[in-house]
Amino acid sequence: MLKHTPSLNEKNHRIMQHKPGQLILKTGEVFHGQVPAKQDGIHFGEVVFNTGMVGYVESLTDPSYAGQILVFTYPLIGNYGVSGPETWESKKSHVSGVVMSELAPCYSSPTALSSLSDWLAKQHIPYITGVDTRALTKQLRTHGVIPGAITPPNEHPQKFEEFSDVHWVKEVSIKTPENYGSGEKLVIAIDCGMKENIIRNLMKFPIRIKRVPYNYDFSEEPFDAVFISNGPGDPIHCKETIHILQKAMTKKKPMFGICLGTQLMALAVGAKTYKLPFGHRSHNQPCMDISTGRCYLTSQNHSYAVDDSTLPSDWKVLFKNLNDQSVEGIEHKTLPFFAVQFHPESAPGPLDSEWLFQKFYDLIQKG
Repeated sequence: MLKHTPSLNEKNHRIMQHKPGQLILKTGEVFHGQVPAKQDGIHFGEVVFNTGMVGYVESLTDPSYAGQILVFTYPLIGNYGVSGPETWESKKSHVSGVVMSELAPCYSSPTALSSLSDWLAKQHIPYITGVDTRALTKQLRTHGVIPGAITPPNEHPQKFEEFSDVHWVKEVSIKTPENYGSGEKLVIAIDCGMKENIIRNLMKFPIRIKRVPYNYDFSEEPFDAVFISNGPGDPIHCKETIHILQKAMTKKKPMFGICLGTQLMALAVGAKTYKLPFGHRSHNQPCMDISTGRCYLTSQNHSYAVDDSTLPSDWKVLFKNLNDQSVEGIEHKTLPFFAVQFHPESAPGPLDSEWLFQKFYDLIQKG
């Protein structure tokens, strides 16, 4: 007897039912679309856009998107479904909402466990599809990121929630230390909303990792190096982390930061940060190594950048963004401290800059 092989439609079970909805920006623009039939209420967030063609699951589970309504500019999202948690960047989705032009009704990846629509429902993440994301992105590029809300038709919030003063790192950081690995060298990894692929990359080396909350003071404990993770929100809210870093720097041990980690390292040495108009969120940002002139394609997700004019004289710019000349990396001129604004662990994105983890490990080995 022949074994029955499920058809694509059978495999993808039911099609999510939708009803009219809208995305409203604080500036007054309204974008119409469709929301899940069971989705009600008003869902606020800071509206940002990502131009990546793939990697929607990694983006949705990236803690750096906490408090934001994420607009995918690529016209079709969900076509390969959602794979298991081993591919996620955290245990859940952190976005406040999702905006898409077209949500694929079926998925075709053999590794997928569910459709994107079902997964978003299980994660309790509101979304809207059928939106003119091109027009919406042009608004965000013109006005910068804007508070917005996903609402039912004809619903107009009297007041939009503001998110700039929320301490998002406090919301997404782990609460108690976690340990990994069994090597001789101990790396303190400060979790400000750390992506899991960072841990995966660090674990490729024979080191022990102690992953600690953003406000955990390890400065008087024994350690061989410090890693500072990515994370959401304005870095100036992380005053406790900055103070701990200042104390840790006096030990002159290797220190490596990614994304928010760059901004926190800069603030710890007295530099300043500022908010970019609409941020960098894509998989193809060109960054140049200032010392070699070599260019790398990088994966990015950040709203803030370091003001290079405020860096102390014993620090230098390591990388610059070739689109807008913003700082993409900093390095101390003599001590083993460096950080990059982009994501060398990718997930998703190009692997051009993965060698930076090796650079960090080599510094650790030198002691």
